[in-house]
Amino acid sequence: MPFRALGLDANILRAVQEAGYTEPTPIQTAAIPLALAGHDVIGIAQTGTGKTAAFTLPILSRLAASFASGGRGGTRMLVIAPTRELVVQIEENVRAYGKYLPLKVATVFGGVGERPQIQALRSGAEVIIACPGRLLDLMGQGCANFSRLEYLVLDEADRMLDMGFLPSIRQVLRALPKNRQTLMFSATLSREIEGLTADFQRNAKTIQIGRRANPAETVTQFVHEVPKHLKPGLLLHLLQDPQMDSVLVFSRMKHSADRIARHLENRGIRTATLHSNRSQNQRLKALKDFKSGAVRVLVAT
Repeated sequence: MPFRALGLDANILRAVQEAGYTEPTPIQTAAIPLALAGHDVIGIAQTGTGKTAAFTLPILSRLAASFASGGRGGTRMLVIAPTRELVVQIEENVRAYGKYLPLKVATVFGGVGERPQIQALRSGAEVIIACPGRLLDLMGQGCANFSRLEYLVLDEADRMLDMGFLPSIRQVLRALPKNRQTLMFSATLSREIEGLTADFQRNAKTIQIGRRANPAETVTQFVHEVPKHLKPGLLLHLLQDPQMDSVLVFSRMKHSADRIARHLENRGIRTATLHSNRSQNQRLKALKDFKSGAVRVLVAT
């Protein structure tokens, strides 16, 4: 089924086609018609299956129809995500798919100055993408007006709840209009967390693509069991493979991540680090350099 068969707005469809997409993924095929019809949705699918477009495209289509009939002004869509990096990623998607709409998009997250975010909230940007902590803080200062909000998205919902954001999310939800459409998307959704969706949604339609907590089928997994002191040597050996040109290395601790990065840099391997001791600008630059290929290895906690 091509994207044009899903009932998306012509301007959204044009942007999708220009981004190089022709066929929707299974989660998009299942979720987009339900969201376009106004249903609350719980979408469960593996990482890398296109969950962001599954909520972005239908909501932008509904906003496009509203703009066409003269409806403007105020924040209409709020997306809540657990990390700054995910907020930035969602923002990139919204701007790409909504580039033919008269749309103002703003992000809200910690680690950077509040002033531009306060101005964006007060200006009534139609789409706000936020981390719950900073958003709640600015709402407490009276900076946000969600009286016209129509669409709420909780992305990586299981991770937000696991990270302890549930009290903040509840506070945010209490300040939002009850008459809204709520979409919850996640790579995994435990049965315990599913029980909490009754607080967030009304008669939600559940979509599940693949088995629960299933690893992405596009990933081949290998395990090398070696003593701790041999791990640096094994990593260098693996990196001798020229096909490993974009490598993500996870470390349990921040100082270990820095040590691994120094070890690789000393061997002439372009490396960046990503952890909470890095500034927001450093973290964004590390992601940008890794994505562009300026660095070959990203070491992260």
